[in-house]
Amino acid sequence: MFFSDLNTDRLLLKNISGEDRDFVFSQFSDRVVNRYLFDAEPLSTIEGADKIINMFLQTEPRTHHRWVLIRKTDKVKMGTCGFHCWDINKNVCDVGYDLKEEYWGNGYMQEALNAIIIFAKSNMKIKEINACIYPENMKSVAIAERLGFEFSGKKKIEHFQDSEYLHHIYTLDCTTL
Repeated sequence: MFFSDLNTDRLLLKNISGEDRDFVFSQFSDRVVNRYLFDAEPLSTIEGADKIINMFLQTEPRTHHRWVLIRKTDKVKMGTCGFHCWDINKNVCDVGYDLKEEYWGNGYMQEALNAIIIFAKSNMKIKEINACIYPENMKSVAIAERLGFEFSGKKKIEHFQDSEYLHHIYTLDCTTL
């Protein structure tokens, strides 16, 4: 399996790399971006960005991948999206995404996710994509639903900072696309 850069009308989805260090630090130290990410504290050191990048640079085959969203008109890095928990035998994976607040509401993430969904179906042979979304993250729910994800009825509890956070699982059946 080879993960490649992807192009949309307005975006370049570039495979994450070491040259994204400052952006990854900026992105994952931003409290607004991290508001609904209940898996780690916002980054406090640049070395935290290195750990994230290195996780996504493991040799293939791997169970996760991340792209950086770059606006073509001005080369601005706006967010990231990608897959994790890829079960190659069951052809199922999870999707994750994040976007700087100043770019919300412009359709960038929907455009990026549409591109990676097509990639997942054709290159990864994915049959089902799941999105684990905190119910109060209404913007994320709206994007998922616009892309055809449906609430599966399944719920998951995330444990973070000695608290529990309920998440809803939204599923996209890629066999019908």
